[in-house]
Amino acid sequence: MFFFNKILTTSYLGVDIGTTSIKMVEVGLSANKFRLKNYGLLESYGHLERLNDAIQTSSLKLFERETTELLKILLKKVNPYSNKVTASVPAFSSFVTLLDLPAMSNSETDKAMPYQARQFVPIPISEVAVDWIKVGETINESGEKSQQVLLIAVPQDYIRKFQSIFKAAGLDLKFLEIEGLALVRVLIAGDQTPTLILDIGSRSTNILIADKGNLKMTAQTDFAGGTLTQAISSSLNIDVRRAEELKKQKGLLGAGGEKELSTLMLPYLDAIIKEAGRIMTRYEGSCGIKIERVILSGGTALLPGLQEYVSSELGLTTIRANPFSKVEYPENLGFIINELGPMLSVALGLGVRGLL
Repeated sequence: MFFFNKILTTSYLGVDIGTTSIKMVEVGLSANKFRLKNYGLLESYGHLERLNDAIQTSSLKLFERETTELLKILLKKVNPYSNKVTASVPAFSSFVTLLDLPAMSNSETDKAMPYQARQFVPIPISEVAVDWIKVGETINESGEKSQQVLLIAVPQDYIRKFQSIFKAAGLDLKFLEIEGLALVRVLIAGDQTPTLILDIGSRSTNILIADKGNLKMTAQTDFAGGTLTQAISSSLNIDVRRAEELKKQKGLLGAGGEKELSTLMLPYLDAIIKEAGRIMTRYEGSCGIKIERVILSGGTALLPGLQEYVSSELGLTTIRANPFSKVEYPENLGFIINELGPMLSVALGLGVRGLL
């Protein structure tokens, strides 16, 4: 758990509820600049021993009572000024697709979205909340305009559970936002560079394409950081906590007998990279755009040697997420800021959303 004294007055909370952790940041606005006021991170390690021990799962299950209690614990430690919250919706709990539609007014687009959603959402449209964001427009050779729209649908049951959780914790939930939008906001901002973002968490990996400063495509795989830990644990017949420690310490850079760690993890990393390459090729083929770089986010982004390995496999410049290039932070955090960045990217993007 990390926290420090608060110094600002106007602020908003970003709360990223993942599969095995809750991350909370308080972001303030000072002299038109976003600034980190406070942060906290609470991680459950039970999932390492018991695969079903998670805050939420890719089967759209959210464990209300457990999540509320963990949120209260974190809230007590962080003790923020604000109680206003933007919270994250993980990729596996939402349906997102990019649509090419004729140019039309916002009101006309609003009316068209439920009909479009019926074609892409695998559950009854009455059971989801539908939203959309315009992320681009084009003009063909005949001068006809079209628009690119990101269609987002979230199950109503999921929204109700989140409302219940935050109300029980004494917080005012103002916005729910998919993780991808939060990441693009704080990692890409106005940067026009076509970018692949790999957000590797403990139980799932979010694969995103950002282009011209906007989120354009999302995908998800269940291969993630926990998969790597389990591979080490079962293959070496060691406790999962010890396997987690070895993974974080040695990563892909072990020497001598330690090289075995990388051979144990590489098949699963290759599965993530292969899926990312497939999504990237699909986007490039449909839009005629070449992806130029990769950004690694999530706790697994800190795995030693991962940055270099992804770069060599995809043939692209690969960097770690640095949300603090957009959000200022207290000087006394300088020694740990490079580690915090990939872990807090989603939460920071959520906090910034509340202040826009």
